[in-house]
Amino acid sequence: MSYLDNIRTFVRVYELGSMSAAARDQRISAAVASSRISQLEEYLGVRLFMRTTRQLNATEQGQIFYSGACKILETIDEAEAAVSSVTQSPRGTLYVAAPLGVGRRLIAPHIPSFKKAYPLVDLRLRLSDRKLDLTAEGLDVAFFLGLPEDSTLRIRKIADCPRILCASPAYIQERGMPTQPEDLINGTHDALNLRYPGAPEFQWQLQTQDGTKKFAVKGPFETDDGDVLTNWALDGQGIVLKPVFEVAEHLKSGSLVPVLTDNLPIPIQMACLYTHRRHQDPKTRLFIDHMVERIQQELV
Repeated sequence: MSYLDNIRTFVRVYELGSMSAAARDQRISAAVASSRISQLEEYLGVRLFMRTTRQLNATEQGQIFYSGACKILETIDEAEAAVSSVTQSPRGTLYVAAPLGVGRRLIAPHIPSFKKAYPLVDLRLRLSDRKLDLTAEGLDVAFFLGLPEDSTLRIRKIADCPRILCASPAYIQERGMPTQPEDLINGTHDALNLRYPGAPEFQWQLQTQDGTKKFAVKGPFETDDGDVLTNWALDGQGIVLKPVFEVAEHLKSGSLVPVLTDNLPIPIQMACLYTHRRHQDPKTRLFIDHMVERIQQELV
């Protein structure tokens, strides 16, 4: 084990607040993570963490060392990036996150071509519809739909994605075709909602004759998985609001049909987040460029 490995493990333990979480993040065992921290403490001659059976908290010395350790790692990462830029052979591992639908349909299919172009770069793709913290989770790039909450990160807009309201023919046959947006809030129809723990009350923004309006839609089902919503809609459980690219095949086959076409949802922004420092890394910059070009082509 190198001293640098010990520092990287310390930083992740500090940020995640858990030895086991840091071990999973670095793809090592909890025993190895604990050993690295112990070696670092022995070398420095101080306790970096106070450990109990339930908690792990940084000591005052640990807090001081964290600040310096981050600067060390940033300097090393910048030096490695500079070398990669000169040699035009980016290398290392990229940690990428995306929502389920975006990741499965627009990101994952283009990762092999990126790997072919840059064989020394490995990719770790994490798909989830929940909100992610780039810094806390050690991510280099996070694709997202909507507006980010963290304004301290850099944003690269990719496209405005048109959205659609749709339902299965069986649902329409049973419940009738909605004729106005108010049908989504007065109990006439059921809306299928995407919601994750801690999310605010969900509202659909639809275009009306009086401009864009928000509707606090109602329905019996909610989930934090966008593909589950699609499956519920296919099963006739309600009306779903979706980016067109996620349901295009179902619209084409007729297994889902558009509803309220005079009251289309406003388009949703697709973009990616990254820290300023990580964008200086050639592999991060090249990956973003690679994905943006291909996603834009698919969304045309």
